[in-house]
Amino acid sequence: MEQDNGTQISEFLLLGLSEAPELQPILFGLFLSMYLITVLRNLIIILAVSSDSHLHTPMYFFLSNLSLVDICFTSPYIQKMLLNIETQSKHIAYAGFITQMYYFLLFSGLDDFLLTVMAYDRLLAICHPLHYTIIMNPWICGLLLLVSWITSALDSLLRSLMALRLSFFTVFEIPHFFCELSQMIQLTYSDTSFNDMVMYLSALLLGGSPFARILYSYSKTTSSICAIPSAQGKYKAFSTCAFHLSFVSLFYGTAVLGVYLSSASTHGSQSSATASVMYTVVTPMLNPFIYSLRNKDTKQTLTVFFVKETTNRQTILSLK
Repeated sequence: MEQDNGTQISEFLLLGLSEAPELQPILFGLFLSMYLITVLRNLIIILAVSSDSHLHTPMYFFLSNLSLVDICFTSPYIQKMLLNIETQSKHIAYAGFITQMYYFLLFSGLDDFLLTVMAYDRLLAICHPLHYTIIMNPWICGLLLLVSWITSALDSLLRSLMALRLSFFTVFEIPHFFCELSQMIQLTYSDTSFNDMVMYLSALLLGGSPFARILYSYSKTTSSICAIPSAQGKYKAFSTCAFHLSFVSLFYGTAVLGVYLSSASTHGSQSSATASVMYTVVTPMLNPFIYSLRNKDTKQTLTVFFVKETTNRQTILSLK
């Protein structure tokens, strides 16, 4: 990747959320705490689902995969930002930039697909309960997950490879805390018309289409809930969908309205990075609360698990 003066790109500068020295310890402590909470709570969900046979259902299968994706989604950016703050360095190698961008595209795409599949799962469970176990069998669930991984991987690989053909100015400062394709495109002097076309087409097909399917699924689900004669059953079904919709609204609202539909001046400023914190850090942290820690079955499983572990530890210590 050569520039006009013959020098080769070796690194970029990630300016982060703020360059003020007095804010760096606060940012470090805040994001370290949020990252540890995100990892711990999502790991608890994965552990609960895998340890209890009663939770081996399609909904919890996709939920555990969503928790795994959330951990992978937030880890590269937070770890790099914390390392940069600790070492007082803003440098990231060119290869590291492309790799981080690939993982961002991969796991954000997986988030889209998993949210769509989970909305479809709730649609079948509420609107077609008699056919639910037949349609959402283990083979179909595995196939839906595999298709989601393959589609996201191919899309992120294509867009990352296209970024390799771009040439850049001598200024490589990026007002962001992680590597984003749109920020990278703003630094190039190459013709980006094809990159822009692929980026918008991908956003439409892999972002807009899943979002439309989610809205359709929940609109049909809401109609079916309103037809439930029992007030208790109606409340239970509606509360579950409400938590799901709040997560979807937070993820898409911050990702689309807060970043990608912002004006050009805002898109290249620190405010874009601040908006990105919501869907790269806050949303994965809130996922366990919205989807499972408010769920009676999950609470019961976690209580039984920790009581059992505590009892086993006390038994072992007493034997020693």
